[in-house]
Amino acid sequence: MTEPTDTPTTEEAEADPAAQLDEAPDEAGTGEFEGPRRRARREREERRAAQERAIAIENARREAKRRVTARSSDEPKPPARGLIRGLKALMWSALVSVLVVGAGLLLYFTPIMSARVTQITGLVTLTQDEVEQAAAVAPNTPLLQIDTDAVADRVAAIRRVATVRVQREYPSTLRITIVERIPVVVKDYPDGPHLFDRDGVDFATAPPPPGLPYLDVDTPGPTDLPTLAALQVLTALRPEVASQVARIAAPSVASITLTLVDGRQVIWGTTDRTDEKALKLGALLTQPGTTYDVSSPDLPTVK
Repeated sequence: MTEPTDTPTTEEAEADPAAQLDEAPDEAGTGEFEGPRRRARREREERRAAQERAIAIENARREAKRRVTARSSDEPKPPARGLIRGLKALMWSALVSVLVVGAGLLLYFTPIMSARVTQITGLVTLTQDEVEQAAAVAPNTPLLQIDTDAVADRVAAIRRVATVRVQREYPSTLRITIVERIPVVVKDYPDGPHLFDRDGVDFATAPPPPGLPYLDVDTPGPTDLPTLAALQVLTALRPEVASQVARIAAPSVASITLTLVDGRQVIWGTTDRTDEKALKLGALLTQPGTTYDVSSPDLPTVK
């Protein structure tokens, strides 16, 4: 019995030209047959393989780049130069602050710079002991612990003190500068003569200096208007005239009179145009008379 074969018959080969093309020998003479379909399939496979290879290469390149970027981000970045300078400046500032605070605490709590000397200037009638007792600063007190304002307030409580200034002078001196009140007028009281300064402050009960004029007002004091008017007139006089005044009376601010040591009287009137009146009075006193009226400086008179 004859077995069937796969060899196509002449009619089948002629009926299927594509098969004849697939079985046609290649031009290279390799002995293999490659038809148009097989060639197209092979080219498609080669293009697909080339595309997959290109995609694989691109993915590998991206993966390598990602790894390099991740490794770079994980590595610590060197600090910027400006940041280093800022940290150094901050460190030095902190060190200086610590040193300053430490030095301040050392000076505040230890007697390294303490008040070993109390120097008082401006004394006229007051004594060193009076001022030191009023200041009440314990010896060897650290200068930084001394409240200079409080010391000044205690010293200013002395009636004779007009102004006071307290200063620390390192390393070991406390300086107290005083300006004492200067008596300008005196007024008699049952307990004795009271001295008043140019501001009308009654600061002492003591015998008056020679030649100090007496004040004749009802209620003398720094807030009494007749007192202030009388003192304004007295301090405006020329020195050679002021030295001749024995008494100044001010029943009111509009009727001020002066009595000189030789008994002559000066009618002053109000405090208006005081400087002009003082100038005119200096010229009038060179003329003989007993009463000198400068209440109207435009028309001064002598009687």
